[in-house]
Amino acid sequence: MTRQDELNLALESMHFGFRAMIYKPDQRLAQLGLARIHHRLLYFVSRDPACSVNELLQTMHITKQYLHRPLRHMIDQGYIKQTTDIGDRRVRRLQLTAKGKKLEHELSEVQRKRFAEIFERVGPKAEKHWRKVMAMLSEHIEF
Repeated sequence: MTRQDELNLALESMHFGFRAMIYKPDQRLAQLGLARIHHRLLYFVSRDPACSVNELLQTMHITKQYLHRPLRHMIDQGYIKQTTDIGDRRVRRLQLTAKGKKLEHELSEVQRKRFAEIFERVGPKAEKHWRKVMAMLSEHIEF
């Protein structure tokens, strides 16, 4: 097997692993008329309650144009609450509503359980190496 073949297997593993991780959440999102971006919004807002829109843009590495429609939809549907910052009225703060927390938990818990099962099977050393590879893949991203 050549190095290129090995790298192609790595690409395929990434593709199929990602597809397996998003399959169930994507099915649920489709039932609700939502897409993967909506799950990402719920996830990142849940991890940083009261984040600003600009902070969310930086975290997700997306543009305002890409964020605008799905965020507006999540606010209109009652999943995310937007408030004005007390110290700077130009800043909009975001937090999940009870409805948003419930959906985020439902979607992400499937993925957390899958990771827990796999990490239990491969052991802490393999999990550590996987985290290192993922961190290194995340470095030097040019957007």
